[in-house]
Amino acid sequence: MSWNRRHLLTLEELSLAELDQIHATAASFKKILTRSVKKVPALRGKTIVNLFLEPSTRTRMAFDMAAKRLSADTISLDAKSSSTTKGESLRDTAQNIEALQADMIVVRHSAPGSPLYLSKILGIPVINAGDGAHEHPTQGLLDTFTMRERLGSLKGRRVVILGDILYSRVARSNIQALKTFGADVTLVGPSTLVPKHLEALGVTVSHDLRSALADAEVVMLLRIQHERQNAGMFPSIGEYTSMFGLNQQRAAWLHPNAIIMHPGPINRGVEIDSELADGPRSVILDQVTNGIAVRMAVLYLCAGGQPEYVTPTG
Repeated sequence: MSWNRRHLLTLEELSLAELDQIHATAASFKKILTRSVKKVPALRGKTIVNLFLEPSTRTRMAFDMAAKRLSADTISLDAKSSSTTKGESLRDTAQNIEALQADMIVVRHSAPGSPLYLSKILGIPVINAGDGAHEHPTQGLLDTFTMRERLGSLKGRRVVILGDILYSRVARSNIQALKTFGADVTLVGPSTLVPKHLEALGVTVSHDLRSALADAEVVMLLRIQHERQNAGMFPSIGEYTSMFGLNQQRAAWLHPNAIIMHPGPINRGVEIDSELADGPRSVILDQVTNGIAVRMAVLYLCAGGQPEYVTPTG
């Protein structure tokens, strides 16, 4: 099966076969990252522009490094260095980038749907690096890639996502991918951040941490944003931690071989204790490394490359 998509905008539209193709291609690229020369000429002569109009550390660096590992030239723009500070529209900024002969644009923007909008007006591939509270496709891809590295097939696996689900684009992309892979997903946290209507996504919603964590094979923590406290979503950071923070006692409720994940940045001592974040069950740094390989795969495929052969997921 060949790869026919020019853009990566959402995981909702990807089939199981396409997710398998991205992961297989990422696995091939990950082998390159262990070599003394961590570079291939796959995108030599291409120019990729990272247009990040929201703050980012891991995602922006990983896209930049992924492009360089593929031998592409990269240009990075943020809100402060772009003409959006002078009132230029996103449309005009993106069309000027295309007119400057960029071959691909990676965009992070606060407005949901902004990458989709750009994909309709530009003639070059558009990669969604996070659009508001909508989706973060490459994060969902690297997270599920990391899970599959450790667990193999995700079909029937019990995955818990814990924390601020309501406002999380990371949660939405992970849910889309995990459901396609056949995982059993439970969302848990305060009712203000994990409302019952999220069950419409095909997941279980719980506000009982112990029952949610019981025998879970993956637990993914999401960052608690301090502004949620100011908005009255929970009384205090301390109260959130006392009820939903992951510590050694609560980690004992997990499956013995469970892995612990976090997309970062971590609020240590709030979502998770440091001894767990840095412990043997943690794959948090693996997620960061895998983010390079997965983004290499996405850039390569959307630039016209063809995927590695994969055996269909059973």
